[in-house]
Amino acid sequence: MLYHLFHYLEHLSIPGAGVFQYLSFRALMAVVLSLLISLVFGKRLIAFLQKKLIGETIRDLGLEGQIQKKGTPTMGGVIILLSLLLPTLLFADIFNVYVQLLIATTLILGSVGFADDYIKVFKKNKEGLSGRFKIIGQISVGIMVSVTLYFSSNTYVKTEKQNYIPTTKNQLKDRWIKNQDPITTIPFIKNNQFNYGWIGKISKNHKEKIAWLAYALIIIIVVTAVSNGANLTDGLDGLATGVSAVVGLTLGVLAYVSGNYIFADYLNIMFIPQSGELVIFIAAFVGACIGFLWYNSYPAQVFMGDTGSLTIGGIIAVFAIVIRKELLIPLLCGIFLIENLSVVLQVSWFKYTRKKYGEGRRIFLMSPLHHHYQKKGIHEAKIVARFWITSILLAVLTIITLKLR
Repeated sequence: MLYHLFHYLEHLSIPGAGVFQYLSFRALMAVVLSLLISLVFGKRLIAFLQKKLIGETIRDLGLEGQIQKKGTPTMGGVIILLSLLLPTLLFADIFNVYVQLLIATTLILGSVGFADDYIKVFKKNKEGLSGRFKIIGQISVGIMVSVTLYFSSNTYVKTEKQNYIPTTKNQLKDRWIKNQDPITTIPFIKNNQFNYGWIGKISKNHKEKIAWLAYALIIIIVVTAVSNGANLTDGLDGLATGVSAVVGLTLGVLAYVSGNYIFADYLNIMFIPQSGELVIFIAAFVGACIGFLWYNSYPAQVFMGDTGSLTIGGIIAVFAIVIRKELLIPLLCGIFLIENLSVVLQVSWFKYTRKKYGEGRRIFLMSPLHHHYQKKGIHEAKIVARFWITSILLAVLTIITLKLR
């Protein structure tokens, strides 16, 4: 909103109004405002939840520190949502289709997560929202994103016909040709574009339909996997929040270079016009996560609940898809991936051994993986710190893939 207001004031030659045209300025303002909202609103929300005696119902897992966590309020994800959406609406171009996609994703998954927490907390129903409704929400987001990106492809790739060194911006722009098909980036490959339209070639008469169905299926799987991965990771104080902040910061770097044709040319990556505007959104996201970490770090004063965990996972997935970096998610979101895999492996192996040997056996002492280390006697704060360090390492490796081919 302020972006459009100051854009209008700039046309009226109001001194200083042009500063809102700079991504860096608006991104910094979004970070600052999201932090302030988190700190101020978060304190009041926690006090309100404690006053109403709305505490997290914790299943006894026999883990150290569980007794102290009883009575800690949940639904803190509301702090993240408010801290994210308000700065975005104020400082981002809300008519940008990518920003609209991320806002819609936040609202849809935030509503699903809020409904789950509301049923658990206010209705005292430990089961919460039925799993199928969560899946429906994730699938809805996947379909929305796939339809938007497939039928409004707006990516540019370098033409191989012009290998001269450009000396002007216009010459630099001439090196790009618009790509009409949905494509994505393949990491570690020199000519690293994968065209989803190729999938449709298996049919002669329904190429576009098959290509879109395949694309939509992949997007739905990515959104569901990352959203659930973030949900599973949210098991220790500050774990999911800190990891998400690191991932968000990395995605911000990728969005900035993808939306700037000078950097895209230098790095030989896809140029995605208007994707730079996403830097504002992700700056607010990182600020919201760090602000929430103020209250969620060990010992936590509030838990984010599904309101936060489902949403931040979905945001990360959709953001990566929009900037055509979804194939980097297994590397960048390695913590989410390993948490997911630990649960899948544990459950699968338990069922298999129970059927074969008559008794279920386990690979880990407990899943998700962070509980395995708790069972081994490692302090919660140390586990979280090590997971953060691992996430930072994965983020650095993700950035390196821009040139490592």
